[in-house]
Amino acid sequence: MPPVPLAEITRYLDGYLDTRRVPDYRNALNGLQVEGTEVVSRFAVAVDAREAVIESVRDWADLLIVHHGLFWGGLQPLTGPTFRRVRALIESGTALYSAHLPLDGHPEVGNAAILARKLGVKDLLPFGEYEGFHVGCRGSVAGIALSDFAARLSKVLNRRAQVLPGGPDPISTVAIATGGGASLLAEAAAAEADVLVTGEAQHHHAIDAAELGVTILLGGHYETETWGVRKIAEQLTGRFGIEGRFVDIPSGL
Repeated sequence: MPPVPLAEITRYLDGYLDTRRVPDYRNALNGLQVEGTEVVSRFAVAVDAREAVIESVRDWADLLIVHHGLFWGGLQPLTGPTFRRVRALIESGTALYSAHLPLDGHPEVGNAAILARKLGVKDLLPFGEYEGFHVGCRGSVAGIALSDFAARLSKVLNRRAQVLPGGPDPISTVAIATGGGASLLAEAAAAEADVLVTGEAQHHHAIDAAELGVTILLGGHYETETWGVRKIAEQLTGRFGIEGRFVDIPSGL
């Protein structure tokens, strides 16, 4: 297949993920973050726009699509790792596109929705409100033992899930908010969820879980957020006929 204009790909992603309308944190800067070559023959996807990811694709990909972009720290000098990331992108002509919350809560390619389907959660509804939009989902499971559901999560993520107990056993209702979704624990309790599946939590969330009556299952921030970019890669290859690659460099968290 011939190369595809970068502008055509970014227009498609902006529209499909609704990046202009879905709210996000101030420095997420969803969309095209660094311009590169005008046409794309090959692209890569990854969770993080970290130096190791950029270096691994700079001689191969014309476009890198990530979940966590470059500018979380806000306005800052172009020094140290930030400089090296930007320099590698510009020198190689690799464009960078980022989609954060638009890729968390999307009903088709969102991290939460895909993870829910892989876990066998049914009858999905939106969950995790952020400024009028939803970043996760919730649904039902058929009265499964908590230990069995935790084992299922561990198998899907290829990582042992940590259990912060608090809710009933067996379980029948599950809320999912990937990454740092433990902040939605109170909303999960209000929705009468037995379990909140997320990536990571803080100390006080373990106490809150016990007192609110909701078990938290932690699968890792990174591991719970690989799904969206991987699905986007499938979609772009299917739509535009260009080769894509998932770059798997876990953060360890």
